[in-house]
Amino acid sequence: MTQIQPMLKPKLSIGAIIARVLLVAILIGFTVMTIYPIIWLIINSFKTSKEFQMNRLGLPIAPTFINYPQAWKIGNFSMLFVNSIFYTGVATLAIVILSLSTSFAFAKIQSKATKPLYNSFVIGILLALESIMVPLFIMSIVTGVYDTRIGILIPYIGLGLPIGVYLGTEFIKSIPDALIESARLEGASYLRIFFSIILPMCIPVAMTLAILTVTSLWNEFMLVNILASRESLKSLPVGILKFSGSLASDYGKQFAALVIGMLPMLIFYLSFRKQIQRGLAAGAVKG
Repeated sequence: MTQIQPMLKPKLSIGAIIARVLLVAILIGFTVMTIYPIIWLIINSFKTSKEFQMNRLGLPIAPTFINYPQAWKIGNFSMLFVNSIFYTGVATLAIVILSLSTSFAFAKIQSKATKPLYNSFVIGILLALESIMVPLFIMSIVTGVYDTRIGILIPYIGLGLPIGVYLGTEFIKSIPDALIESARLEGASYLRIFFSIILPMCIPVAMTLAILTVTSLWNEFMLVNILASRESLKSLPVGILKFSGSLASDYGKQFAALVIGMLPMLIFYLSFRKQIQRGLAAGAVKG
C-alpha cells in the first residue's frame, strides 16, 4: 500500500520573511499611532491642570473624576447630545431613503433626462465644503431658515445625497431588470416596487451609506457653527469649542470634554463593528 505523504508547506525565502516582518512592523506602527493618542487623552483627562503640566506623559498620581461632571455642566452637553442625535438621525434617514429612491429612478427608469440629472448629482462629490459655505450662509438668510433646525438639516441632507446617489445607482444597476418588469406586468406601481423589492435588496448599500453618514455628521463642525447662532441649536463638536477659549489653560476639563465627544463614536464602532465590516464589504460598488 502506498503511504500518503503529508503535504509540506513550501519554505519561505529570506526575502519573503523580511517582507512579512516589515509588513507586520508597519501595521504595528500604524496601530500604535492610532491608539496611543486616544489612550493619552483618556489618561490625562483624570489629571488636574497642574499635574498635567508637571507630568504630561505619565499616569496620574492622584486620579480625579471631577473633570467630567464639571466639563459636562460647563459645556451643557445634555442639550448638545440631544441636538447631535436629532441632526444625525433625521439627516441619515432622509439621505438613505432619498438616495436609494433617486438611484432606483436613475438605474431602472430610463429617459432623456436621466443622464444629465445623474451627472448633476454626482458632480456634487467634487465640491469642497469650504467652497460653498458662504453661498449656503447667504441663502439661509435670504430664505429665512437661518438659525433654525430645518436650515441645518437641508444642507446636511443635500451634501450627503451625491455620494448616496452614486453608491445606490451603481448597486441597483446589478439588480436584474426582469424583477421590475415582472412586477410591472402584475400591476405594481414604481413606488410599491421600490419599497417591496428594491429597498429590501439594498440593505447592504443602505448600511454602508448610513455608516458613512453617521460618522461624518456626528463630527460635523463648520456648517452648524455658521448656520446657527443660538446655543440651543448647536451640536456636540461646536460645544467642545468652548473649552478652547477662556478654559484653554484648564487642560483637565478640556481633555474630559474631548473624551465625552469621542466616546459616542467609539461605542458606535465597538457595538456595530461586525455590521460595519459586513456592510462595507457587501456594499462595495461593482465595476
